[in-house]
Amino acid sequence: MLNMGGPSDLEEVHPFLRNLFLDRDLMRLPLQPILAPLIARRRSPSIVEQYAKIGGGSPILKHTIAQGEMMCKLLDEMRPESAPHKAYPAFRYARPLVRPVMQRLKEDGVKRAIAFSQYPQYSCSTTGSSLNEVFRSCGIDRDAGDVDWSVVDRWGTHPGLVEAFAQLIQTTLNEHWPDPVERQSAVILFSAHSLPMKVVNRGDPYVAEVAGSVSAVMQRLGVMAANGEGSASVTELNAAHSGSNTTSPTASKNPIPGPNPYRLVWQSQVGPQPWMGPQTGDCIKGLAKLGYKNAVLVPIAFTSDHIETLYECDVEYGHVAKEAGINMARVPALNEHPVFVRALADIVAHHLDAGERVSTQMMLRCPGCVNETCGKQKEWFSRGGRSATV
Repeated sequence: MLNMGGPSDLEEVHPFLRNLFLDRDLMRLPLQPILAPLIARRRSPSIVEQYAKIGGGSPILKHTIAQGEMMCKLLDEMRPESAPHKAYPAFRYARPLVRPVMQRLKEDGVKRAIAFSQYPQYSCSTTGSSLNEVFRSCGIDRDAGDVDWSVVDRWGTHPGLVEAFAQLIQTTLNEHWPDPVERQSAVILFSAHSLPMKVVNRGDPYVAEVAGSVSAVMQRLGVMAANGEGSASVTELNAAHSGSNTTSPTASKNPIPGPNPYRLVWQSQVGPQPWMGPQTGDCIKGLAKLGYKNAVLVPIAFTSDHIETLYECDVEYGHVAKEAGINMARVPALNEHPVFVRALADIVAHHLDAGERVSTQMMLRCPGCVNETCGKQKEWFSRGGRSATV
């Protein structure tokens, strides 16, 4: 289960940032081995403060472990012929790092593995970087032994993912705005981590894929409204969570009137270079100037709570909304939502049934690609992790 990870405590903040700024799949800096630790040290104090305000560390490992255990329990029931299934969280910048996890695969005698990106929408900066690290760990150094590899690289419009987001959005709307008129006036802001425009302009598919997720969720909300489908309360979601075979929580009788106005916005811009916009904070201020009073913030590109949701969305944007006079509610992250976990299991089961090593879309490099490792990595995975030319 590939993801960027996050520091589990305050002492891990600096190593996390150092690993991030050293990643040449993510960014190219002059004298990067020298500059990266210096930049990480300079930024660490402010980031430590942010993590301190959300409990002292990122909960992403806790959620990933729980998601993996629940997913594998479902997979053992759905696909006994490939059981037992085991999930290995493998993070790019924090423990458990990819390379030690690859060594664990070897020690555990694993012969069949799926590199399952936990980023629903593909970007060379996220999924691509993680896959490159798996390739460097196994394709070049062969740390993981003789493993038959395949990849799940993107799943931003999977029906289960869409359903989970739609249910959480509808629940949030119903609970925060009991009055139908106010509820209908709330603007849905789908917020995703931004990308530098130089990455977008070389052909990275992330922006288009996030937009596809947003479109699919809004279509589902429209169908739910047309059919008079209600949304589950928090209590009902928790009750549904207790049943491993539950695919949909019990519906309440408080449906929203219809699809709300919405926008796709972008967060987490760093540095002076141009990034994909509009920025989330600027949009909240802009809505207030246009006379809107209610907004719903949806972390559409995040599957677990971490600093981008718990600090950036809740603290920073919560303050911006309060200052602007906007009544804003943040939709919970997917975390261990039962519909979402079922989606993870469905994705893996379908992948195994299809016998596909890589997707057609994964094999297409960005037209402006400047990273030769990407091409080698894709070829390596397409051969099941064998006979890579390095």
